[in-house]
Amino acid sequence: MENLIGVVADDTTGANDIGVMFSKSQSTVKVVNFEENSELKKDANVVIIDTDSRLDSLELSYQKVFQATKMLEKLGCTIYFNKTCSVFRGNIGTEFDAMLDALEEDFAVISLAFPKNGRKTINGVHTVHGKLLEDSEFANDPVHPMTQSNLVSILQAQTKRKVVNIDISIVRQGAEVLRNKIEELRQTYNYCIIDSETQADLGIVAKACTGIKVLAGSSAIAEEIPKYIKLDPIDNPKNNLDIKDSNGVLVVSGSLTPQTKRQTEYLINLGIATIIVDSRTVFNEEEKEKEVARVYNDALNYIKLGKDVLIMADNNKEVVRQTKEIGLNKNIDDLTISKTVSAVLAVITEMVVTETGLQRLVVAGGDTSGTVMRQLGITGNYVLEEIETGVPSGLAIGRNLLIVLKSGSFGSPEFLKRAIDHLNMISIPSL
Repeated sequence: MENLIGVVADDTTGANDIGVMFSKSQSTVKVVNFEENSELKKDANVVIIDTDSRLDSLELSYQKVFQATKMLEKLGCTIYFNKTCSVFRGNIGTEFDAMLDALEEDFAVISLAFPKNGRKTINGVHTVHGKLLEDSEFANDPVHPMTQSNLVSILQAQTKRKVVNIDISIVRQGAEVLRNKIEELRQTYNYCIIDSETQADLGIVAKACTGIKVLAGSSAIAEEIPKYIKLDPIDNPKNNLDIKDSNGVLVVSGSLTPQTKRQTEYLINLGIATIIVDSRTVFNEEEKEKEVARVYNDALNYIKLGKDVLIMADNNKEVVRQTKEIGLNKNIDDLTISKTVSAVLAVITEMVVTETGLQRLVVAGGDTSGTVMRQLGITGNYVLEEIETGVPSGLAIGRNLLIVLKSGSFGSPEFLKRAIDHLNMISIPSL
């Protein structure tokens, strides 16, 4: 049987993260924005809808995922995947419920482990680089602080459906034993979270899940799924790239995570031109306009000379504190403050890209990536090549642009430099 995989992802970088996992099997993978795509085409093996719903209200995220799932059902998908954050940040239970409701299904298998990125699940307890989730950096997430590590408890608090875990000892008895256990539990439970510690464990889980209609969780298992199902070849647009750009590469960072901070510091230490946006100016229209003009003009000077440029929100702790204080004094919550800063970065990016015709762009931060893409009128992208685990390059849909969209918490300290080098390598600068 010919398979078509439909994915609903709750943010832009996550959509590309799972996209590159599927693309390793030589599948053609397409990411589309939920708001811009009421009609989908069968021009890829894997169609991913980015609902950008991680920071939405419960009601709105449910509506988006329900409608996105219906769109994929209309397309004729045979396998469905609800892609979430690999540490369960977001409206997890609500979005899982929305997909099952849309499909009129009552069971899904969930795999949250991402061993290559340090996420492991053992006995239902999730760790990040050896630390309990509740002791990791995600405990301090400003919007979705993760204060416990037991995945069953986290999910059960967000859904009326019944949740269960299958521990690692069952997984390591092999796919057949695991499959039998899944079939046994689905008679009583709706969500089955399965342990994994290694990529080999994920391979067993993927094999055991062959024939199961709804999967959910992090992207890592998507590297294994195509090994056990049939996907017909579809021509990939990467074979017909037409990118010729003498401008420098533009890097835009709106993330305040430790990983992204190390990555921007690495670029700065290399001497790459860096322009820091003062986030304290975003609350006053006049100050904001002056700041946008300053950053835009400085960036333009470098880009037109063929020099790479980093534009970043100020991640100095004192500036971040002052920004939040100004916002709170104006009765603006942390989420809205973050979105306001992302919007300013997006406006500057659009101005630079439009003026220069720039065709190579790197964005760090999930919310920032989504905001920038919408500002540029990009309705999605084809997934090209993996640069580092979970982070691919892409060919934009709606604009002739090579893009790299990076989750704030992903990537080595050298990642942003690797992304610049990668975009230079796969494009052909004009002479």
